[in-house]
Amino acid sequence: MAALEGVTDPELRRSIVALDMVGDVSVEGGRVSVLIKLTVAGCPLKAEIQRRVTAALTALPGVESIHVGLDVMSDEERHALRHGVAGGPARPSPFARDARTRVIGVASGKGGVGKSSVTANLAVALVARGYTVGVLDADVYGYSIPRMMGVQRPAVMVDDLILPVEAHGVRLISIGFLTEDDSPVIWRGPMLHKALTSFVTDVFWDEPDDR
Repeated sequence: MAALEGVTDPELRRSIVALDMVGDVSVEGGRVSVLIKLTVAGCPLKAEIQRRVTAALTALPGVESIHVGLDVMSDEERHALRHGVAGGPARPSPFARDARTRVIGVASGKGGVGKSSVTANLAVALVARGYTVGVLDADVYGYSIPRMMGVQRPAVMVDDLILPVEAHGVRLISIGFLTEDDSPVIWRGPMLHKALTSFVTDVFWDEPDDR
């Protein structure tokens, strides 16, 4: 368990032990079996979690073989995890007026001028300098951030909390992670407003740098 404390969930960036994702653990001679409880069924990063757990246990002396089983959290366990990492509905947002996180807006009234290109390159450059960076793609109809950052997997939801998709060290949220490939988005008015509001208030941005 001490070795597993150093294993972090790739989306929540917290120890899997602290998140209560570790279920049964058994040691028989040099054989170690551990059960990991995923936040949702079909977690897109389950293979990465298995890899991290295996690597952490392989480093222990006397370990000869490792079996990492997977299960899914119960509704109660998932609800407790969600409130443990993000608190209640009034949790702080990096976009709030009194937040210390620096928000950089990249905008233009004209399409095709390079907004997404500038955003993607700026985000990756800041990560290379050691900053914690998140990108909110507010382009609902012509989103291109997922394609530019090379990721197409869907975003995971834990109860009402949306977990951003990470690529190149950048946490991303876009309509492209919530719709099927090549599906047209025809939202108008209230639906469009609600989607963008959710990106601000319902995404687990964690604690982006305030520098």
